[in-house]
Amino acid sequence: MDIFWAVIFFAFSTTITPGPNNIMMMSSGVNYGIKASVPHWLGICLGFPFMVLVVGLGFGVVFERYPHLHQLIKVVGTLYLIYLAYKIASAKPEHIATGKSKALTFWQAVLFQWVNGKAWVMASGAMAAFTTVAGIYWLEVSAITLAFLVVAFPCVGLWLLFGAMLKKILNRPLAQRIFNGAMGLLLLLSVLPVVRELWRYYFSAV
Repeated sequence: MDIFWAVIFFAFSTTITPGPNNIMMMSSGVNYGIKASVPHWLGICLGFPFMVLVVGLGFGVVFERYPHLHQLIKVVGTLYLIYLAYKIASAKPEHIATGKSKALTFWQAVLFQWVNGKAWVMASGAMAAFTTVAGIYWLEVSAITLAFLVVAFPCVGLWLLFGAMLKKILNRPLAQRIFNGAMGLLLLLSVLPVVRELWRYYFSAV
């Protein structure tokens, strides 16, 4: 139980802070509203705890044995995030209004967790910090997964609600275009720590 409450605080502090998921969630709230963004929200809130569970039950061991595979996923994920940043920044209000642009689906949001650099850091960090040699490992992994499941809905939901509230303010095309550009830039900035890590990994020995 002590581990659970410790993980709750860890999960809350890491889930509520800005990152690719939350930035995209707020952007979705502005551009598509709450109702259309619910599948995206559910995909994050269920997809990330599932990822934590899989990593905790041994997927991380695969990456310890094959570190290049982990780095490859990071490269692909970083390129995908840069692409998403461009798509958000270049989204035109008229495309949103006419339905030419759509919010992420549930499964797109679930799969996105596996290319999200912050998600990997959170999942692996939680396992490293809150599992013990003397403890019952599967029970600790379950507690960590449950903690992230509990905090995900309100934390990510706040970003969606904030985005929906901003939608009422950003009702002019110019204001919405500026907001989309800012969100695209923030998403791009959130990728920089992963880019620096990849740079050190591939070029530090050169």
